[in-house]
Amino acid sequence: MIRAGRFVGLPLAAAIVVSAAACTAGSSSSDEGAASCIYQVEYQGRTYQDVANVEFTVGAKLGDATQPPCDDTGGQDETEESGTTETAYEVDGISPKVAIAVGDTPGDAQFVAVYSGTELPPEVKKLIAGS
Repeated sequence: MIRAGRFVGLPLAAAIVVSAAACTAGSSSSDEGAASCIYQVEYQGRTYQDVANVEFTVGAKLGDATQPPCDDTGGQDETEESGTTETAYEVDGISPKVAIAVGDTPGDAQFVAVYSGTELPPEVKKLIAGS
């Protein structure tokens, strides 16, 4: 009887190891997928990306900006929504061609800017330096 118990425990231990390996593989691939979509919006034909740690003042309402859907899995159906709409606001002291604030209200708006390659526009760098 002792011998039978050892054989029963061995398949159980193997199943636990296989389950743990599957969970680890699944979590690392989903972490990679989550990192592939950055926050960006489109407004008047320009694409803006999130810029962190910027102190700014929200100005007048400009209109609607669209946040395109994130298709980091490659399985997006063409019938799915084309993105979500948020309100675009001016940022005091900066042209909307360079940066805007986007959110449901001025109080929750976040700062986004047009990048030139990987570089921020000089106006945005100046604003960050003054923060």
